[in-house]
Amino acid sequence: MCRAVLPPRTRSWRPLRAGWLTVFALLVGMGTAHAQETVRIIPLVRDNNVLVTFELTDGFTDQVRDAIHSGLKTTFTFNVELRLDVPAWVDRTIATSVVTNSVEYDNLTRQATLLRTLDGRTEKQDVTSDDALVREWMTTFTRLPLFKTSLLETNREYYVRVVATARPTNGVLLWPWGTGTSGMAKFTFLR
Repeated sequence: MCRAVLPPRTRSWRPLRAGWLTVFALLVGMGTAHAQETVRIIPLVRDNNVLVTFELTDGFTDQVRDAIHSGLKTTFTFNVELRLDVPAWVDRTIATSVVTNSVEYDNLTRQATLLRTLDGRTEKQDVTSDDALVREWMTTFTRLPLFKTSLLETNREYYVRVVATARPTNGVLLWPWGTGTSGMAKFTFLR
C-alpha cells in the first residue's frame, strides 16, 4: 500500500498577529481614555499665539494636600508639546514648553509660598493661606501664551499634548497614576 506523503501543515500567524494587534489597540485606547479624563486641555488661537488652557482634574489628592501641609516642597511639572498631526506617519513636534508649579508650606506662619516658572523663567510668585487657592494654582492654567502661530501652517491639524508629573514621588504616594498622566486636544489652524 502506497501512501502519499503530504508536506507538514504550515501554521498561519495572521490570526494570532491580528489578535495581538486588537488587544494592543484596546489597551492603548483605554489608556488614552483614562488620560483624557484627568487632564482637560483647550487650545485657542488668538493674536498670533496658541493659548493653552488646561486643568489637572484629579491631581490634587488628600495625600498631596497632607504632604504640602507637612512642609514638604511639592512640585507639579507640565511638559506641553505642540505637535503636527501627520496621517500614516510619525507626528512631528513643532515646539515644547515646560510649566512648573511649586508650593512650600511654612508651618510656623501657616502660609504657602507659590512659584510658577515657564521654561525656567519665574512667571508668578504668591503667598497665601487659602487651600483653595493652592489647589487652583497647582492644577489650573488659563490661556497661557505658550506657542507662536508663525510656527504653524494654514489648514493643518495640530494637537497640544500635556504630560504632568509630580515631585516628590518617593515616600508618600502623591500621584494616583504612578509616574504621571497626560492628555491631548486637537485643533485645526485656519488663517
